[in-house]
Amino acid sequence: MALINIQNLTFSYEGSDKNIFEKVSFQIDTNWKLGMVGRNGRGKTTFLNLLLGNLEYEGNISANVKFTYFPFEVKNPNRNVIEILFDICPIVEEWEIIREFSYLNFDYDTLYKNFSNLSNGEKTKVLLAGLFLKDNNYLLIDEPTNHLDSDGRKVVANYLKNKKNFILVSHDRNFLDSTVNHILAIYKSSITVTQGNFSSWFENYNQRQISEQAQNEELKKEIARLSKAAKQTADWSNKIESTKYGNGPVDRGFIGHKSAKMMKRAKATENRQNKIIEQKSALLKDNEQTFKLKIENLEYRKRNFIQITDLQIEYDNTPICKPINLYVNQGDRILLDGKNGCGKSSLLKIILKQSSNYIGTLNIPNDLIISYIPQSYDTLQGNITDFAKDSKIDEALFRAILDKMGFEKQNYNINMQYLSAGQKKKILIAKSLSQKAHLYVWDEPLNYLDIFSRIQLEELLSEYSPTMIFVEHDTAFQNLIATKIYKIE
Repeated sequence: MALINIQNLTFSYEGSDKNIFEKVSFQIDTNWKLGMVGRNGRGKTTFLNLLLGNLEYEGNISANVKFTYFPFEVKNPNRNVIEILFDICPIVEEWEIIREFSYLNFDYDTLYKNFSNLSNGEKTKVLLAGLFLKDNNYLLIDEPTNHLDSDGRKVVANYLKNKKNFILVSHDRNFLDSTVNHILAIYKSSITVTQGNFSSWFENYNQRQISEQAQNEELKKEIARLSKAAKQTADWSNKIESTKYGNGPVDRGFIGHKSAKMMKRAKATENRQNKIIEQKSALLKDNEQTFKLKIENLEYRKRNFIQITDLQIEYDNTPICKPINLYVNQGDRILLDGKNGCGKSSLLKIILKQSSNYIGTLNIPNDLIISYIPQSYDTLQGNITDFAKDSKIDEALFRAILDKMGFEKQNYNINMQYLSAGQKKKILIAKSLSQKAHLYVWDEPLNYLDIFSRIQLEELLSEYSPTMIFVEHDTAFQNLIATKIYKIE
């Protein structure tokens, strides 16, 4: 067993007036399978970079293990898989690679395939296998599920279940439940490490939130009572003091003493009130308050408005899938399921009339209004105001949705290309929610999106029931949102 010790860690990015971490201290046992959770922009990837020594910081980080970050860029990918693996771990035996491949449902032949020809999900599995073969190697695994389909996530989850010595950043709740035995949670002003999987942590977190909210309400009532009492006592003191100068003989010393005593009591009550206010402000410092989102989905004039008949997607004039027959009715939330590369994103682009690489019949009304979330956010540039103007959406509504999703105001004037992947995803989601549409077409909207925002979207879609066609591999989201599942083969 080895320990990673973090003492009084303080860090902020140059030019920022806000610390990402401030004097945080905790320990990590390297035998743990540690999951890391937190809002987008809270510093999960930053913390991994601090462990790697890529950033300067105040405080102390001590460890006697070698940290390796995943994913990483493979130099010269146009080689066979086995050559790539020998680069990662030169002393490994071929039989050890074959053993790891069997755990990942890879055929032996994969070793001699060109690495660059593999799907993103296959590359993820190959590189994980290689890194776990290295001795004294502590893996920092940053959101590996973003390139994995549903089956691939199950395979990798089972693989990690039998491993240790890693920190895993993921927002996929079922994936975390299947892989980790401790949770490191990054809050607004603190970090906690607890034993258990995601579900046990989240249940305890919610119970603590409920308890703190109840305590907060009691403290508000106590503050109001003390404020009223302090004011009444001060008023009585002033009234008594004023009688010293009335008509007739008075014992001014007695009255002054009584007035001072009443004022002292008022001050004591006020001091107690201030202490409770301080206690109240500290109570909810890590409260991840989530707000309800809204969407203005339009109702189309016909119940059935999309008909896809015997459609086959083509690459280089060659069909890549079996014929697709799909009908979209008002209120349907249709999940497109299937392995990586089967054509899910291609079908969405065909529905959007961005591609004509297909044979078969596609009937979509010309007056159908569609709102689209693409899988990629690489084109995002400029600030929020420019983006809202170019997208022809109401900027005030757009900003309000971003606020509710935990998008920090300090990021509004930053060029969007410098934002985190999760923050960019929130921009695309907020844009779609700002648009009135008959149909919402979302391509993997949850990639990089934090858990709290995922839950917000689930509550929104369950309440407003917009008509949707979407691709998403988060099984918790699938189970809650999809009214129909269409598998592309």
